[in-house]
Amino acid sequence: MELLKKWLGHPEDIYNLLRFKMGGYRAVMPRVDPDSLECGLRTCYRYLNQTSRSFAAVIQALDGELRHAVCIFYLVLRALDTIEDDMTISLDVKVPMLHEFHSYLYQPEWKYMESKEKDRQVLEDFPTISMEFRNLSKVYQDVISDICHKMGVGMAEFLEKKVDSQHEWDKYCHYVAGLVGIGLSRLFSASELEDAIVGQDTELANSMGLFLQKTNIIRDYLEDQMEGREFWPREVWSRYAKKLSDLAKPENIDMAVQCLNELITNALHHVPDVLTYLSRLKNQTVFNFCAIPQVMAIATLAACYNNRQVFRGVVKIRKGQAVTLMMDATNIQAVKAIMYQYVEEIYQKIPSTDPSSNKTQQIIASIRAMSLPSGPMASRHHYSPIYLSCAMLLAALSWQYLSTISKATEDYVQAGEK
Repeated sequence: MELLKKWLGHPEDIYNLLRFKMGGYRAVMPRVDPDSLECGLRTCYRYLNQTSRSFAAVIQALDGELRHAVCIFYLVLRALDTIEDDMTISLDVKVPMLHEFHSYLYQPEWKYMESKEKDRQVLEDFPTISMEFRNLSKVYQDVISDICHKMGVGMAEFLEKKVDSQHEWDKYCHYVAGLVGIGLSRLFSASELEDAIVGQDTELANSMGLFLQKTNIIRDYLEDQMEGREFWPREVWSRYAKKLSDLAKPENIDMAVQCLNELITNALHHVPDVLTYLSRLKNQTVFNFCAIPQVMAIATLAACYNNRQVFRGVVKIRKGQAVTLMMDATNIQAVKAIMYQYVEEIYQKIPSTDPSSNKTQQIIASIRAMSLPSGPMASRHHYSPIYLSCAMLLAALSWQYLSTISKATEDYVQAGEK
């Protein structure tokens, strides 16, 4: 019954969940036919689905050889990340591995069998991944190897180093996400599906990654605290608490929310770069691949802004909301409309007493200026009262059926991973 109440409050979610389930997902997330692949690639796509269903869905929607290049890029970085995350590997072993990991791509027999991480299969069967890497065109190999090298060096730097300043926060996010954005952009250009400028403008590509990573870090405060990880910059949180963990204490909730709002304001400064980057894309599958995580991120920030629940549990956007974003974010005008919608939502929640309120209002004004409608928003839907009433009736009749498909839909609508 709780599920029914939730859907009655957002009847448009029902329509879009049904539209998505009845075939709408094929427009934005077509699946690769495994029988059409050689054995090695088939194994790689299986690992892709096992390690990240959300990324697997959007990667498989890409066109042609770019799809395989991005699949291998993801698995290589997943293997690198598995090394970094494995706390059972001593630093004297881990640091050299991170520095040299890019060289393992050219060593056909290299694999690592000692990991205890859940994604260890990408290390144990690294020979299959590295073989498919070497089967890629050299232009793709060069990008993947270069990014892998830079990321490994950056990961090693932060192994025993906490994020203190906001500059270091940007630097950490650059190593773990900005470099991914830069690498993907270079792959897009190398495929000739996008212009050279997409891969050359590393500042915009970096911002694409930073916006996603900062959103994840902000949203995952409590989960990271429970697992002993700290990614919020000391320069910010130290103005609100003696220890980062103190923000989760009920007596500190007001200061915690102010800290949260300041970090969200920081993340919003990447949105203008995101819009500029997306406006340059020409290929539809590349646009969908890039735009979907960005609109998920802005919706997540809007849900987190001024929200005490960030310090008490998990803040997630609704499945129906996520599906709507996925199906709508197919052109730059629609993305601008989405960005406008969610920054307006944030604007309406800005407390007048919040220390960051002026800065938040300023960046929202900049985003508004870039997002003002300049043409028809063909992908944004508006529903009449009669239609919504019908949808609510449909909810009452079919909520049990929808609850059974809700879990299946979840595989497609995860907002991203850190």
